[in-house]
Amino acid sequence: MKLDDVKKLHQKKYRNELGHYLVEGEHLILELQKASDSSTDNSHITLYVTDDHKQWAHNLNAGFNIVPVSSKKMAQISDTRSPQGLIACVPLPDPSPSVSSSCEPERCIYLHEIQDPGNLGTILRSLAWFGHFRLLLSPNSVDPFNPKVVRASMGAIFHVPMEQNVTMTDLAERFSKFAYLDMQGESVHSTHFSDFDCYLFGNEARGVPHDALNTFAASAFTIAGKGTIDSLNVASALTICAYQLSLNA
Repeated sequence: MKLDDVKKLHQKKYRNELGHYLVEGEHLILELQKASDSSTDNSHITLYVTDDHKQWAHNLNAGFNIVPVSSKKMAQISDTRSPQGLIACVPLPDPSPSVSSSCEPERCIYLHEIQDPGNLGTILRSLAWFGHFRLLLSPNSVDPFNPKVVRASMGAIFHVPMEQNVTMTDLAERFSKFAYLDMQGESVHSTHFSDFDCYLFGNEARGVPHDALNTFAASAFTIAGKGTIDSLNVASALTICAYQLSLNA
């Protein structure tokens, strides 16, 4: 891919058009390598490096296609103020649902029109930490391959099975028991909290649509608090729920 095209990958339109996204920095590239199966051919991943990172890239021995670039060119394709000198151009994953290789069942988390890249990145980190979760994103959600999401995920995006553009109709066809958070719900510490097929979390401002909750006859649960504010950030709330569900796995 030409460097002029690589620069375009900061925009969703061109990520979809060119079928690639960017991964920047040592930590994320190490996580990318870790997520690859030992038999995976990584030659389709291009790693752009400045001279001071060329040896590091070769020592990685990951099978990436390594392309040296000047510091000036690196600054042009980087999305950060202080480029780290390493950017991987990675093919977008197959959009069809992946099948888990684990014997343990996955719990499904559905995010309805989440908009904040930092929230989505944090959610991915939490789900990767607790493990055995699948993330479903509704249409009109922030692009998970946005560079800000990829950075905020700290590499978790490579470890969490994820599906995009999952509609409410899709959910109705796949699941029968739904749960969501509400101030008037049963405590998430209840043993019943782990009994559901899919856990619904809504947009930062609007939450989950009421018509969907009614259609699914979703059960309400709450995270009890003792402070004076009236709500939790969606990423914080989901992390607490993921922890609680991991206790009952």
